[in-house]
Amino acid sequence: MLVTNRFVVEAETVDEFTREAHAALAALAARPGYLRGELLRALDDPDHWCLLTEWESVGAYRRALGGFDVKVTAVPLLARSVDEPSAYETLASAAPEGEIVVVASDRAAGPYR
Repeated sequence: MLVTNRFVVEAETVDEFTREAHAALAALAARPGYLRGELLRALDDPDHWCLLTEWESVGAYRRALGGFDVKVTAVPLLARSVDEPSAYETLASAAPEGEIVVVASDRAAGPYR
């Protein structure tokens, strides 16, 4: 599953934001079920940032949010993200030049319910 937390960061707070985002990413990376993460910045609007993390399951992500280091370090930062859905389950994927692999949703029966 993929988690995308988007932020709008004013130029004068970029240094503080990146320090907090690095600490949050480190805390999340230490949790079981974490697969990868990145701090991204929009090329065409430098005020827009994204913290992207990938998890082996929704349960792993939810348990990670309950960890003490994550509560202290990451949750305050995540609470400042743009108010929109942030957790996405994978429904289809493809490796480079590979076939599309469709998986069932955890939400209901069928691939896209």
